[in-house]
Amino acid sequence: MKVYKGTVITCDEKNTVANYLAEDGGKILFVGDELPEEYKDFETVELGSRALIPSFADTHIHFASYATFHSGLNVMNARSNGEILKMIKDFVPRSKDKMILAFGASPYSVADGRLISRSELDEVCPDKPFFMVKYDGHACVINTKLLERVRKKVEHLRGYHEDSGEMNQEAFFAVSDYVTNSIPILKLVENMQRAADYMAEKGIGMIHTVSGVGFPMDLDVDMERWFGAGLKNGMQFRVFIQSLDVRKALKRKLPRIGGCFETALDGCFGSRDAAMLAPYSGTDDRGILYYSDERVTEFCKKANRAGLQIEMHAIGDAAFKQATEALKAALDDFPWEDHRHTIIHACLPTEEGLKICRDYHIMLAMQSAFINWPQEPDEYLESILGERSAKLNPLRKIKDMGIIMSSGSDGPCTDPDPIQWIYKACNHSENEQSLSVAEALRMCTYNGYYQSFDEKERGSLEAGKIADMAILSENPFDVPTPELCRLKVEQLFLKGEPYKKVGGGPVGHILNGIFSR
Repeated sequence: MKVYKGTVITCDEKNTVANYLAEDGGKILFVGDELPEEYKDFETVELGSRALIPSFADTHIHFASYATFHSGLNVMNARSNGEILKMIKDFVPRSKDKMILAFGASPYSVADGRLISRSELDEVCPDKPFFMVKYDGHACVINTKLLERVRKKVEHLRGYHEDSGEMNQEAFFAVSDYVTNSIPILKLVENMQRAADYMAEKGIGMIHTVSGVGFPMDLDVDMERWFGAGLKNGMQFRVFIQSLDVRKALKRKLPRIGGCFETALDGCFGSRDAAMLAPYSGTDDRGILYYSDERVTEFCKKANRAGLQIEMHAIGDAAFKQATEALKAALDDFPWEDHRHTIIHACLPTEEGLKICRDYHIMLAMQSAFINWPQEPDEYLESILGERSAKLNPLRKIKDMGIIMSSGSDGPCTDPDPIQWIYKACNHSENEQSLSVAEALRMCTYNGYYQSFDEKERGSLEAGKIADMAILSENPFDVPTPELCRLKVEQLFLKGEPYKKVGGGPVGHILNGIFSR
């Protein structure tokens, strides 16, 4: 039994800020400005200059991939290829793994202005297979040792570049499938346990993970399901299977389907394969739509009729157009009011597509971390998109149209750090597209729980809901907007209790999940 006294930011429909919150047995009993007599004997937690908020929700993360790279080598902060090579040279002798995994290389954040090459990787790692995933998660560079293992699998695929070692599009997906199959299952689970604890440090209590990257029999999907079910500390885990085969979701009794990889409609700006309605600046290239309109519409109709919540990756405006029109066709075919279908990223939405989202109640899972992103800087985006770059991630426009947005990391592409999401959303590079602090908080909390049908129990601090909460180091409404990034998450509470790190060995964790009711 506890009473929290101070700034209680509820993130409810009215964005209420209260003076008191009373909690007992993991449930919120009272939220308001005057504490009723029956709660005055509760233990009191004085918030002082701090603030109590709902726990955050990461509504788009490749959790197993994030966990894998979180435990490996991250080069995102390197500012030259020479620095990256030194990091690799130092890391390889310390690693006991048979294959070296790294993440975060970008040609746009290093002084060299180019991606690291296969020959350079061979110089610092000649004896072990090396897999360097590009910052956007849609391409990689591999060394010769790994190329020798996968050449026959990928040399006929689109996006195969033997000389540089860079793999894009289908070639990247095939190499990624091979690599993920090489990771020992128990090590993967250990990595996932550490990743869950790290995300809790950031105040995240709900994880929406997209899974399905090439394991035989989609074992990775089942592993993530069992991992989530095996969590006993109150952290919430929702799995989307990345597949166009509706039967795979129904077989596992999953209520949702989609994500990236097989349900990505296009690529990304970093590899210039995001699908565009007009060519990239100075070229005739419009990027790539992975599927025909007919294929995407057929999938959406089947999934919608099966009662599945649908999510699809769409970055370019042509992909956004395809996604919205396919979802509209599915909902016209089989109307469903409370479907909560979602388009992920929606970086360059079309006017007509946004109207469809508004009229058909389609949600958008945005990544505000992409705004002023060092790995994909504004200067680069302007160079390939021209004046269209000013229309990227139009948060204010989307909000004012009444479309519900949630927020996610797209980890491992960006770190799962909701403080950064809020900071970026309130400090948009196009100032008129910025959100207020209250709007950004609700996007990162309540809306994420709403997206997965969890809002009746979690996502806002209201009487009767589960006490999933976080304490911020300061009241965000008192912090100057340009300084919001200085906020810290001091503690996460799930079901009213301080977060407990994921305990036990990986085998026990998974067995708990398999036999969990």
